[in-house]
Amino acid sequence: MEEDLALNEANQARVAAVRRWCEDTVTLRLDAAPPPFAAGQFVRLGLPTKGRPLLRSYSMASAPGEPPEFLVERVPGGALSPRLCALNPGATLLWDPRPAGRFTLERVGSGESLWLVATGAGLAPFVSMLRSGEPWRRFRRVVLVHAVAHPGQLAYREELAALGAARGDGWASLARTGADATPEALAAALADGRLEAAAGAPLDARAQVLLCGDPRVLDAARAALEARGLRRNRPRAPGQITSEKYWA
Repeated sequence: MEEDLALNEANQARVAAVRRWCEDTVTLRLDAAPPPFAAGQFVRLGLPTKGRPLLRSYSMASAPGEPPEFLVERVPGGALSPRLCALNPGATLLWDPRPAGRFTLERVGSGESLWLVATGAGLAPFVSMLRSGEPWRRFRRVVLVHAVAHPGQLAYREELAALGAARGDGWASLARTGADATPEALAAALADGRLEAAAGAPLDARAQVLLCGDPRVLDAARAALEARGLRRNRPRAPGQITSEKYWA
């Protein structure tokens, strides 16, 4: 299939628009028919090389049925992400539009509040979920926590801020930057109730928590939540914590 992607025009897409949030964080929107997918799933994006095409998995940031959109964070020394971040409108990339992944709300139980905790480009599946409107069909209050190294990486900030006016007390968006975004700092804020106080939403057995991003942050956050009595969500043992790691 990888060799086919390099040659088959059906697996090529034109970049319709680029939003540069900062030097190392961009949104790419493709001029392509959206594949059927559930918010939270991913597809493969890539570029041709002299040998096999270079492909990586990226979560859809667009809502189902909308033009495909992806949030890309530059990984220093990475083989693909720096090249994707440098693309301009009109460029062509490869993509495998077959969706995959189980990081979706249909695998999450019910609760009073839904917490979406992301680092960096781990925000993408949550943007897709929020755009779909599904979180508010199932939860009274939705809380987004986005942790990044510096404020310029806070993608979709205007859109997320607009949700506050549209959803009122059903929505809270909390940004964590710099020293507050380290694994230790985020875990401490989850453990001692600071994030709950800022969001005005429970972070206990009444909540469902989705974690997406840097494995180090996710491991620390999960340990802090488990210390408070929350459990991992498993097919045969439903709990409150569901996670997806973004490997750099």
